[in-house]
Amino acid sequence: MSFHGQKILPAVRTMKDFDKMLDTPFEYGVFLDLHVGMVKSVFEYAQEQGKKMFLHLDLINGLTTDEHAAEFIAQYVKPYGIISTKGNALIKAKQKGLYVTQRAFIIDSSALNRSIKLIEKTDPDYIEVLPGVVPKVIKTLHEQTGKPIFAGGLIEEQAEVEMALEAGACAITTSNRELWKLYY
Repeated sequence: MSFHGQKILPAVRTMKDFDKMLDTPFEYGVFLDLHVGMVKSVFEYAQEQGKKMFLHLDLINGLTTDEHAAEFIAQYVKPYGIISTKGNALIKAKQKGLYVTQRAFIIDSSALNRSIKLIEKTDPDYIEVLPGVVPKVIKTLHEQTGKPIFAGGLIEEQAEVEMALEAGACAITTSNRELWKLYY
């Protein structure tokens, strides 16, 4: 299983990371830690370069993470999609035509059950599971929701990528450029 032929979704934290991603054949990626003043120009440049990028809404410096922020980003920036832990923001972004990814931090069985309930409410296109090194959680979420799963967080080795993929993840979100190189 893969996400549009990609096993890795490069997670871009810095402009240096973005420059490195531009030198890869990856079509899809994720922007993390952007300043609100840079968002529009960075996305326009990514689109000019043929890159389809998700924007992690919760990590935009200078912007709240509510449905108004999601609406603003959808209309002003027009990313491929957004990632967020905030249900209302995801619902609004989906209404505006963006692909939405529900980010779920699974630390125990209570968090798993709360995440499943929120996923039922928000009906995201994808789910990002953190930490991504827990194949049991990936498998459970995929089976119980039927949604494609991105695995992220604490994945540092190729074996961990493969275990997450075998458990049912369709892609791995990682800022580790060494893992990027292994999969293009």
